[in-house]
Amino acid sequence: QVQLVESGGGSVQPGGSLRLSCAASGRSFSMDAMGWFRQAPGKEREIVAAIPWHSGVPYYANSVRYRFTISRDNDKNSVYLQMDDLRSEDTAVYFCATAPAMDNMRNSEIDYWGQGTQVTVSS
Repeated sequence: QVQLVESGGGSVQPGGSLRLSCAASGRSFSMDAMGWFRQAPGKEREIVAAIPWHSGVPYYANSVRYRFTISRDNDKNSVYLQMDDLRSEDTAVYFCATAPAMDNMRNSEIDYWGQGTQVTVSS
């Protein structure tokens, strides 16, 4: 049974940092794209960042570019999201996701979702 388990969410003040982790189990995702989505209250789920299986050029939403960094460790079957200079508009539930390739990820053609972790940015 495939599972994606996120961790690292929490509450932080504006300008602070958090690091999200997602550990996958059930099968290897070393050949899949992995990424992060988020959903704020009353809004649709949106892609935040994605990384190809070979850790090549990542994709970032314009709203997080230069503030967030995605990385992965295929040996650990895991993907990470370093979030710096957090803003109130980053408040959302963050979801880990896998897809066959980057195009699928950008089109929200997702194979597996994690259960989500809450990130709250507030003073």
